[in-house]
Amino acid sequence: MSHSIDHPTTDNALLLLVDVQGKLARLMHESDAMLRQQGILIDACRILDVPIVWAEQLPDKLGATVPELAEKLDGLRPAAKSSFGCWGDAGLRETIRASGRDRILLAGIETHVCVWQTAAALRREDYQVHLLTDAVSSRSAHNRDIGIRRMAAAGVHLSCVEMVLFELMVDASHPRFREVTGKLR
Repeated sequence: MSHSIDHPTTDNALLLLVDVQGKLARLMHESDAMLRQQGILIDACRILDVPIVWAEQLPDKLGATVPELAEKLDGLRPAAKSSFGCWGDAGLRETIRASGRDRILLAGIETHVCVWQTAAALRREDYQVHLLTDAVSSRSAHNRDIGIRRMAAAGVHLSCVEMVLFELMVDASHPRFREVTGKLR
């Protein structure tokens, strides 16, 4: 009955990766650590068959997704958008709806702009949003932290990459447990 403690599962979760592009991605606070966590998240979601929706903000202006993530997303296509929030783009909205998944694992940049506006709109549409706090950032730590606080106040579940991966697997007997935890080292 209570939605507040529902966990994401491999059957109900979708990873939404927002705008980790070009030079901007490298300007993020603790950029290397963020990119590492995003890479682990992508690898693990692919291992666990959790679908991934991948957005880019005006890629002709801001550049493509950083190569170390783009190569992990091989075979998937990014969705270009101009709206800051992903929900503002009709194509992304349709892709998320069509997935039939209602737990959105949210990662990307910038926390206080595109990630926040995406999370706020998803909450208005009654999606459960799990923010991977170690897989988001902004140019300043302050803006990142304000974005996280706004999302928490809007009913977004704060999580982290390792936390959500263990939630998705539930049990150490999960057939892909060793493969997924190997990515965490």
